[in-house]
Amino acid sequence: MTAKDNRLRALWRSLQIGAVSLAAAFALTAIAPELAYAQEAPAAVEAVAAPEAAVVAEVVEEAAVEPTMDKGDVAWMMVSTILVVFMIIPGLGLFYGGLSRAKNMLSVLMQVSTVAVIGMLCWALWGYSLSFTDTELFGNQFIGSLDRLFLAGITADSTAATFSDGVVIPEFVFISFQMTFAAITAALVVGGFAERMRFSAVVVFAVLWPLLSYYPIAHMVWWAGGFLFEMGALDFAGGTVVHINAGVAGLIGAIFVGHRLGYKSEPLPPHSLVMTFIGAGMLWVGWFGFNAGSNLEATAGAGVAIITTLLATAAAGVSWIVTEWVTRGKPSMLGLASGIVAGLVVVTPAAGLVGPMGAIILGLIASPIAVFFCAAVKKMLNYDDAYDVFGIHAVCGIIGAIGTGVFYDPALGGLGGEDFNMVSQVTTQAVAVGVSIAWSAIATIIVFLILKVIGLRVKKEVEQEGLDINEHGEAAYHL
Repeated sequence: MTAKDNRLRALWRSLQIGAVSLAAAFALTAIAPELAYAQEAPAAVEAVAAPEAAVVAEVVEEAAVEPTMDKGDVAWMMVSTILVVFMIIPGLGLFYGGLSRAKNMLSVLMQVSTVAVIGMLCWALWGYSLSFTDTELFGNQFIGSLDRLFLAGITADSTAATFSDGVVIPEFVFISFQMTFAAITAALVVGGFAERMRFSAVVVFAVLWPLLSYYPIAHMVWWAGGFLFEMGALDFAGGTVVHINAGVAGLIGAIFVGHRLGYKSEPLPPHSLVMTFIGAGMLWVGWFGFNAGSNLEATAGAGVAIITTLLATAAAGVSWIVTEWVTRGKPSMLGLASGIVAGLVVVTPAAGLVGPMGAIILGLIASPIAVFFCAAVKKMLNYDDAYDVFGIHAVCGIIGAIGTGVFYDPALGGLGGEDFNMVSQVTTQAVAVGVSIAWSAIATIIVFLILKVIGLRVKKEVEQEGLDINEHGEAAYHL
C-alpha cells in the first residue's frame, strides 16, 4: 500500500470519528443509532463516541429536570399581587362605600376589608391546600387535600409551574397571588347584603363561604384533575371562580337578609358618587394585575390580557352610556362607573384567550344586558341586591364565560388551535357556568342558614340610625 493510500485511509478514519462525535452532540434521540454504529466501528471510534454520548445524555437529562425561573416573571407576579390588593383595599371599598348612605359608609369599608383580611388568613391556613393540591377524595375532582395545611412543606425554594414547560415561579409568590383572588371574591359578595347585616355574621361568612364555595370551584376550574379543568372549561382569570360565584352568592345573601328599610318606598341614593368613581378607577388599574397576572409570566400572553382588558372595559363603558342615553334620556356617571366594572368582569374569563376585536364585542354586549338585569329583572323579581352584585358580576361573568367559547376561535382573532371546535367549546363553557351557579347557590344557602341561627340582620332601630355608629362606634363624617 502506498503512502498516498495510507494518508487517504487515515483521513477517512478521522472523518468517521468526527461524524460520530458531531452526531452525538445534537440530541438524545440521535445518540442510540450512532452508538449502534460505533459498536461496529473500530475501537478508536468507540473510545471517542462513548464519552461524548454520556456527556450529551447527562446535559439533556439535566435540562429536562432543572426548571428555570426568570426574574422578570417573578417581578411581574409580585406587582400583579400588589395590584389586586389595590383593587380590594381601597378600590372595592370605595366603590361600594360611595354607593352606600353616609350613615353606613364605615360599615361597608369595614365589611369589605374584614372579609378580605380574614380570607387571606384562611387561604394560608387551609384554603391554598384545599384549592391547589391533589387528593384521592372524590377522585381529585372537587376539592384538594390537607397536604399543604398551614403551608406545610413549602419553603423559599419551592416553585410553582407556569403555562410554559420548565418555567416556574416561587410558590410563595403564586400562593400570594391566588390569595388575593380568594380575598376579593368573598369581599364582592358584601355588595349584595350591604347596609343591613350584622358585623358578627359577616365575620362568620368570611370563614365559611370560601370553605364551601370558593375553594371547591377554584379546584374544579384551575387545578389539573379538577372536574371542569378536565372537561376543558376555559377561565383565564376567574369568570366562573370569582364573578359568577360571587354574583350568585350576593343574590342569595340579599334574598336571605331581605330588603333594606325604605326599599322602594323612599329614595336610597348613593351618598358619594365621587368615591364610587374613584373606586371604579382603582378597580380598573388593579384589574391589570388580576387579568394579566393570571398569565403567570411576563410574556406576550400578558400583553394580550392587557389590551383586551383595556378594550372590553372601554367598550362596556360606552355601551352603558349609550343604553342609558337611549332608555332614560340622560347618561349618568354612575352608569359609566358601572359599565367600567361590567367590562372588567366580562373580559376576565377571556382576557388572555381572545383577540382585541373579540374583547370589544364582549364589552359592547355586556352593558345593555347588565342594565336590563339591574333595572327590569331586579324590579320584577323584587330582590334588594344593594349594589347589583348579581346584575353585574354574575350576569357579565356568564356572558364572558360563554363568549370565551366563541371568541377563542382563531378565525375570530382568538388564540385557539387549529382543531378548535366552537360548538364543543361553547357547550363546555355552558356546563361550567351551570355547575358554578348550582354549586355557589347551594353552598351559599347552607352558609346563610347557619348565619340565621346565630343572628343575621341588625335590629330595625340600628338600621334606621346607621350601622357606623351602632356597629362600630364611629362615624365617617363630622359636619
